[in-house]
Amino acid sequence: MFDFWQGASELPVYNYLIRAIIVYIYIFLLIKVLGQRSIGTINPLDFIFGVIIGDIVGEPLADGEIPLPGPLAAAAFISAIHLFLSWIALKMPRFRRVIEDEPIVLINKGKILHKELNRMKITVESLMMDLRLQNAIDLSEVDYAVLESNGQISVIKKTQFDAATPDDLGKMPISKGYPTVLIQDGHVIDANLSKLKSRSWLQEQLLKHGLKEPKECFLMTLDEAENVYVSKRLSDEDQSHILGNS
Repeated sequence: MFDFWQGASELPVYNYLIRAIIVYIYIFLLIKVLGQRSIGTINPLDFIFGVIIGDIVGEPLADGEIPLPGPLAAAAFISAIHLFLSWIALKMPRFRRVIEDEPIVLINKGKILHKELNRMKITVESLMMDLRLQNAIDLSEVDYAVLESNGQISVIKKTQFDAATPDDLGKMPISKGYPTVLIQDGHVIDANLSKLKSRSWLQEQLLKHGLKEPKECFLMTLDEAENVYVSKRLSDEDQSHILGNS
């Protein structure tokens, strides 16, 4: 009856499905306990943790003879070590440098540091690509380029090439704030709408944009500056037409 937990030489398919559900929920809870990080800002310690955990809990999903308690206990132990190291790195700056690499300056005051590029095994082509991704096509505009601990290159442009902000122009625009979703995929988000506007206001906005009812709208948002964004739900034919013209 509990073969999905203890394992068996010929484990039925439904027991594999039960194992998959258990492992998924288990990993989900581990992530909640350890805290979330953006994939784009993952550091080497997080990468190592992910690889080890994936290997530990992935094996019982492929081999039905392996009991679940052992891998789950090992995953919990590795998670505890990871959490401890993260806490130590947070409290002890000196130890933090053992886990996380220091930022490396690749371009200093417009000059490319060739030794640093060679040391970090970064080619000129790779550097140019990363600069383009940061909208720094013209190298003469770059003041600093820094290789961050997560492997990404951040760019600081020379002051004269920075985009002018409203403050630079002596203007104080109204803050747009965080946009709130009122309609998503044709369904009204009543919890959000009730906090901000009424149903009659929503219907007025739909009519202004040539829509009769919410199901004709794919997305509607409202920000703190009262700006309304509406995206009409497109038919398959309309989407094909748009893609054909692009």
